[in-house]
Amino acid sequence: MENVKLLSPSVLSFVGDGVYGLCVRTKLALVNRPSGELHKLSVEYVKASAQAKAYSVIEPYLTGEETDIFKRGRNFHTARSPKSATNHEYHIATGVEALFGFLYLDARQDRLTELFEIIWNNTDEKE
Repeated sequence: MENVKLLSPSVLSFVGDGVYGLCVRTKLALVNRPSGELHKLSVEYVKASAQAKAYSVIEPYLTGEETDIFKRGRNFHTARSPKSATNHEYHIATGVEALFGFLYLDARQDRLTELFEIIWNNTDEKE
């Protein structure tokens, strides 16, 4: 997609929400449990507080451009208020989603996969 950098943080996080969720579901498919259990596990990964933790894991690995995209998403003001997370966690999660949306739309699948692998291998949610 041309001019991905021109897309609003809202659009990037909208796409990134789906991309991040698909990454989680793809990994959890290897767990081979009933779908109800898989859904509960996936929620543990995609909730705002978990994405905020994920950011702390990948932050040292981000390029300057990726950090800028994250900050655009994080600083985007939304009308939503989080149910099970602090405003701070929610904004960080929005930044993570914007980053994943950007990488996906800019056809940087290898980098997206690399960052998600770092998250996956350094989180405690999975059993």
